[in-house]
Amino acid sequence: MRYLLPSLFLVALLAMLMLRGYVHSEILADHRVRPPAPIDQVPERILKGGPVIDARSAQDPKALSIPDRRLVLTFDDGPDPLWTPKVLDKLKQHDAHGVFFVTGTMASRHPDLVERMVHEGHEVGLHTFNHPDLSFQTKSRIDWELSQNQLAIAGAAGIRTSLFRPPYSSFSDALDNKSWPVTQYIGSRGYITAFNNTDSEDWKRPGVEAIIKRATPKGTEGSIVLMHDSGGDRSQTVAALDRFLPSMKERGYRFTNLTEALGAPSAHTEVTGPELWKGKAWVYAVAFSEKTTSVLVVGLAAIGVLVMLRFGLMLLLSVLHARKVRRRTFSWGPPVTRPVSVLVPAYNERECIANTVRSLMSSEHPIEVIVIDDGSTDGTADIVEAMRLPNVRVVRQENAGKPAALNNGIAHARFDIVVMMDGDTVFEPATVRELVQPFGDPRVGAVAGNAKVGNRDSLIGAWQHIEYVMGFNLDRRMYDLLGCMPTIPGAVGAFRADALHPFGGMSEDTLAEDTDVTMALHRDGWRVVYAEKARAWTEAPESVQQLWSQRYRWSYGTMQAIWKHRRAVIERGPSGRFGRVGLPLVSLFMVLFPLLAPLIDVFLLYGLVFGPTQKTVVAWLGVLAIQAVCAAYAFRLDREKMTHLISLPLQQILYRQLMYVVLLQSWITALTGGRLRWQKLRRTGVVEAPGSIPAQRQRSNEKRPVA
Repeated sequence: MRYLLPSLFLVALLAMLMLRGYVHSEILADHRVRPPAPIDQVPERILKGGPVIDARSAQDPKALSIPDRRLVLTFDDGPDPLWTPKVLDKLKQHDAHGVFFVTGTMASRHPDLVERMVHEGHEVGLHTFNHPDLSFQTKSRIDWELSQNQLAIAGAAGIRTSLFRPPYSSFSDALDNKSWPVTQYIGSRGYITAFNNTDSEDWKRPGVEAIIKRATPKGTEGSIVLMHDSGGDRSQTVAALDRFLPSMKERGYRFTNLTEALGAPSAHTEVTGPELWKGKAWVYAVAFSEKTTSVLVVGLAAIGVLVMLRFGLMLLLSVLHARKVRRRTFSWGPPVTRPVSVLVPAYNERECIANTVRSLMSSEHPIEVIVIDDGSTDGTADIVEAMRLPNVRVVRQENAGKPAALNNGIAHARFDIVVMMDGDTVFEPATVRELVQPFGDPRVGAVAGNAKVGNRDSLIGAWQHIEYVMGFNLDRRMYDLLGCMPTIPGAVGAFRADALHPFGGMSEDTLAEDTDVTMALHRDGWRVVYAEKARAWTEAPESVQQLWSQRYRWSYGTMQAIWKHRRAVIERGPSGRFGRVGLPLVSLFMVLFPLLAPLIDVFLLYGLVFGPTQKTVVAWLGVLAIQAVCAAYAFRLDREKMTHLISLPLQQILYRQLMYVVLLQSWITALTGGRLRWQKLRRTGVVEAPGSIPAQRQRSNEKRPVA
């Protein structure tokens, strides 16, 4: 289910976008218009005959005229949700009927208007589905245009029609050697083609007087009048009808349907059975696609605005945070000089553990080191014991997981401040000292350090480096000032032991024990802050599979923690403040919005292929520029080299997609009641603190994972 549901979701989304693009003439549309051609192959009786061509008999095509004092008002290109109802209202007001030549795209999107046309006694004709110049099209494409147009009308009003008007048509005497064969083929398919002999030219918007003048036939001649109820502003057409209809009635004219004027049977045939249900299914599918994509567009626009506001807030608060903590006069309180306990939970960390412990021996702050071996099978504990380092103890336990290992370490800790780090992380000499200084403020219960990617030489490592500096550390500055830091990183964090005791230390309820305990501290009234100078260097996953496993656990654990602490939203005091500020921010920007973010890329891809490509590219580059500004500022704050930002565009295209899918998998795991276990990541021990002396390593035949 975790793989099937995302695939089905993306396929369904793509199908809806393609369907929407099709009915909006963005896909498969052909807007070419052929210039006039010679007319020597068109029969003279057709060129000099009436505006209605009946070519159903190939041997005897006929040109039919409208009797005197009969006017057939025809409206092209609709139905339009704004102007068609107004046109229908005027026809109803003046007891007049007409013929609406509808396109399949508009009929599919506004079936209620087609139904109203038929219900009020008007005739409906085909105007193709996508409005192409048929003289450019093959017979199969012409058949497709006709059948899809009929499908939309059947779904909207339950009828078929035998009337047809080709796009870009005018008078029948304008037929030429390119358009006449199309008219013959249309006739062979059973259709009567209706041109016009009176063009109001309302599409030019020449003014009400000009429209009335051009729509008025000479004397008492019968005529087919061309107007439009779609394709732009039709206010002049509506105003002209209000005067034209009563004026022509006073002159003795009747406004009738085309078949009525010709004395022929109705052009409409009732549709039943499978053909009707196919039409209904088509109309329902289009309606669902329209509504869904419209909601998604509005939702994405809202998300875009919120994300931009968050970027702005993040930049502003990051500036304020940096100015605050970098002032010469800034102090957390009295300097913290007493010893602290450093807990190193380890499970099969033989490649990294020596570097980790050795980095701690250079600490500028007095510490004791407790390595909790969580049932390792690779001799991790033996390596530490063989180093025989002062103030380093090894505590062995059966494999019980990281939270249990940390709680065991807390139980063995001699000091009231405990620093927690991962077994694949190394500290700088000043890391512990910088990490514990905020405890000079008695209100501080925990401190988040500055976790950095040590193995950034590969492409996937560089992407994670950007993510850590911009996505994690810049966020922590914002959350610090807002008082709602969601996570103390497992790689580098410190806690008051007394703050952990009320809720039993590190909880095993979730797979993100660091997020869980941080939220619990907020709810208990403690401050959680960020120490930017407390740098730790961690080994990030070096393969896609390892990265997937790590982020899958992180995202699923975060969702568990949010659900566990959900009652904070309705509580009072410190818990309520965190619940109404921190939980919404984490839920929106770490769980909900990233889940919808792939839609942005789907719409981007659609825009590049079918939409306004230039505007799409400009919009994407604009968003990328904003992200680049944030990333550059974050790198400047952390005093990192900007060269890694070269890979930022590629990160947005590839790396981000992986993170989206991981989060989607986590949602599905949660919604389907799945269980996710801890997964041990493969380590290589390549990370060392900057400036440290490289340790000698045994050669190994194992190859490093390739991203």
